[in-house]
Amino acid sequence: MTNKSKNEMLTYFMRHWVLYAMLLLPMAFFIMFRYVPMTNIVIAFKDYNMFKGVWTSDWAGFKWFSQAFKSPDFYNVLRNTIVLNLLDLIVGFPAPVILAVLLNELRFPQYKRFTQTVVYLPHFLSWIIISGIAAKLLAPGAGIVNMALGKIGVGPIDFLMKPGLWIGTYITFGIWKEVGWGTIIYLAAITGINPEIYEAAEVDGAGRLRQIWHVTLPGIRSTIVVLLIMNLGRILGSEFDRPYTMGNSLVVSVADVISTMVYRVGIRSFQFSYTAAIGLFQSVVCVAFLLGANALAKKFGERGIW
Repeated sequence: MTNKSKNEMLTYFMRHWVLYAMLLLPMAFFIMFRYVPMTNIVIAFKDYNMFKGVWTSDWAGFKWFSQAFKSPDFYNVLRNTIVLNLLDLIVGFPAPVILAVLLNELRFPQYKRFTQTVVYLPHFLSWIIISGIAAKLLAPGAGIVNMALGKIGVGPIDFLMKPGLWIGTYITFGIWKEVGWGTIIYLAAITGINPEIYEAAEVDGAGRLRQIWHVTLPGIRSTIVVLLIMNLGRILGSEFDRPYTMGNSLVVSVADVISTMVYRVGIRSFQFSYTAAIGLFQSVVCVAFLLGANALAKKFGERGIW
């Protein structure tokens, strides 16, 4: 590096040192609470004993991975995790895109703002509250949904007690909770589209649907691809509170996922090494999906996430 380049870098740093100083606190947070705890993943390769500690416990090699891969319960929760996440992706991913496009087409700003506020408010409710709402709405006896079905001679239906219906309910409430929040991202992307493109399309005789297909959707394609890649990276990941609060003993065959198994076996049964091995396997597969989806997106000419 030449002296001129060094002087330019020093001048740049002296001019913007405040920005770099502001990064110190979040960097310290991630290092201390994200990266340092990752060193304890070594217990997946040990016979962890809480009295001996992480580093003095005996090494076990790949014993816990082998035990997990031989367990029928592991394959059951693996299947459930993949199925629920795939359904979330197939059904839930297009929902905010469609809603954002519909909101963008509204010509009454006040109604548009009111609708947007209503649909993204559920995002701020915890899954404890959402599960309570679901139980009240779908109760076989006094639930509003079953009462309405009874008026037309249908029901009562145990939405939360039968595995097939439970999956549909799980996906539906997941979409209801998060569709509005995802819509915000796509609406922001739509506002970045040059209005002159719409004007040119209108001059060329394109109607509203043609403008959506040839202008709006291509304009937010990069955003869709990035979010799709991130969702594919979580295809084997699973949140804990949603399946745990909505599940029950009658639907455990479809509701038990990796996160609930880790809680049940690892925390409640103190099998920390076993569940650490499962969690490490889950993380490795998620990273592989993320890398594969990103490479595939770049192959088709998209920008990807890096």
